Amino acid sequence: MSSSRSTVLVTGATGYVGGRLVPCLLQAGYRVRCFVRDADRLQAQPWSDEVEVAVGDALEADTVPPAMEGVDAVYYLIHSLGAGEKTFEERDRRAATNVRRAAEEQGVQRIVYLGGMRPKGERQSKHLQSRIETGQVLRDGSVPVTEFRAAQIVGSGSLSFELVRYLTERVPIMICPRWVRTPTQPIAVRDVLQYLVAALDQPESAGEIIEIGGSDVLTYAEMFEIYAAVRGLKRWIVNVPFLTPRLSSHWVGLVTPISNSIARPLIEGLDNEVVVDDPTKARTLFPDIEPISFEAALRLALRRTESGAIPTVWNSAVSSVPTEASSAQLEVSEGLYREQRSADVSAPAPVAFETIEQLGGETGWLYGDALWRLRGWIDQLVGGVGFRKGRRDPETLRVGDTVDFWRVEAREKDRSLRLRAEMRLPGRAWLQFDVSPTTDDGMRSRITQTVFFEPKGLTGTVYWNLVRWLHAPLFAGQLRVLADRAERRAQDRDDASQSPSTASLQAST
Repeated sequence: MSSSRSTVLVTGATGYVGGRLVPCLLQAGYRVRCFVRDADRLQAQPWSDEVEVAVGDALEADTVPPAMEGVDAVYYLIHSLGAGEKTFEERDRRAATNVRRAAEEQGVQRIVYLGGMRPKGERQSKHLQSRIETGQVLRDGSVPVTEFRAAQIVGSGSLSFELVRYLTERVPIMICPRWVRTPTQPIAVRDVLQYLVAALDQPESAGEIIEIGGSDVLTYAEMFEIYAAVRGLKRWIVNVPFLTPRLSSHWVGLVTPISNSIARPLIEGLDNEVVVDDPTKARTLFPDIEPISFEAALRLALRRTESGAIPTVWNSAVSSVPTEASSAQLEVSEGLYREQRSADVSAPAPVAFETIEQLGGETGWLYGDALWRLRGWIDQLVGGVGFRKGRRDPETLRVGDTVDFWRVEAREKDRSLRLRAEMRLPGRAWLQFDVSPTTDDGMRSRITQTVFFEPKGLTGTVYWNLVRWLHAPLFAGQLRVLADRAERRAQDRDDASQSPSTASLQAST
């Protein structure tokens, strides 16, 4: 397949692998189209102006075929693990079926799929089984599929790297169940990307299932030890037989930024041996690719993490969940918790932004004001800034202004406002509001409210897990009242524009 004349579609382009694959394909000379649910999520990528964008959802069959018009190959990088352990298997099947049918309909020449290793052992991981089943669903069609099967992918921001990093950094004595002794064959994300790009140049890879792995076969216990040695940490591992995947997921959810819903199917997968059975196929088809060791991959990941130049993280993608007018989601990336909600309002973006800009001071925080004031009183009691109960101007804000116990860190008129918390916290916190039009006439908009928290050590993680249950009703209530006020403000302005004098003038003309 000639890169200079071929167009490839990347599904899951906002995800961890997809977001890194796109620039590699561009560098190789391919024309790239990204299939995403939300085009705005690509804007922060430096390559966003170099790609075509097709908006749709693999779970909605009618949105998939238009994205494949004129496409030569499709990279299938979708999974629904984040949608919940009770629903991801059915969603994986439905998404793969929709993509397979659309590829057949549009005459696509090849599908390249990145899946997982076939699980070995008595307790089969539902997550890994679903990845195998997804590959089978794609192969049930007439379009040739190149399926790569990989174990843990190691790179800055990857799920496996985060698990090893946080557990080793935060826990001096690691109480570990038996899954830490299961053999696995991790692979560097840079090697995965090389295989994915090279597949289109290798016609003999069509119709093949290719297992890929790094140069080392290790247990997680050995990965912990290697990480500790690289970082100069002293860690002790104590093996226990009684930690089930459910109990382990709660422990991982407490100590790391990985949520319980993700941790449990992940740990069930770690309980299965995932080692390359046939290394000769990858070497024969791709002789120029020499996978690096786990330690080399780890050092590269640490170097990029320390530099802050991380292009994607393991939960960059939004899981395929039903869309609603008002929704909430919690994500964690590089230790930064992000709790996000959005609401569609019948008000222009400038009106919605004006409503947001008046928060705090005499206006208050619109919902649960007593709790906000209590938080300020507690902060003042422990020596913090307390609830200042004031702001420079009741109508507008500028960067550097104080708003009760927040300070304006960034402001873009009619679009975005970010507040940084100045109360005493075991970490750092921000509250951000973004506004964007949702209709061509600009009469409707979407308000997105995001709470960020960067914990400091284990204390910060425990703090977040304690207060986030209070955040849910508090911030959801605030967004609801905020949306109502914005709509009332818009209606009042509309009524004012239709005053008797205006109406009579319109009638006379």
